[in-house]
Amino acid sequence: MGELLDALNAADAGIARGEPAEKSAAERAADAIQSVSQRADSAIEAGRKPGMPPDMLSRLVRQAPLQSLAIAFLVGAILFRRR
Repeated sequence: MGELLDALNAADAGIARGEPAEKSAAERAADAIQSVSQRADSAIEAGRKPGMPPDMLSRLVRQAPLQSLAIAFLVGAILFRRR
């Protein structure tokens, strides 16, 4: 998300100085979004490796779905109850 904002801010600064743009703002935004998407995909793949927290959590939920649901409900009720 920061890359996208940086690209958009740089585009705005270049336009304000009257510099010709190499790419349109939409093309730079699309490039930034694609880059962020690739980083998110690599982070998800890294989390799926055995022994990583997302992998352990998914195995735990498969082994005890009812208990996991009850714990999630209680945590949600505690965190988001009206005061």
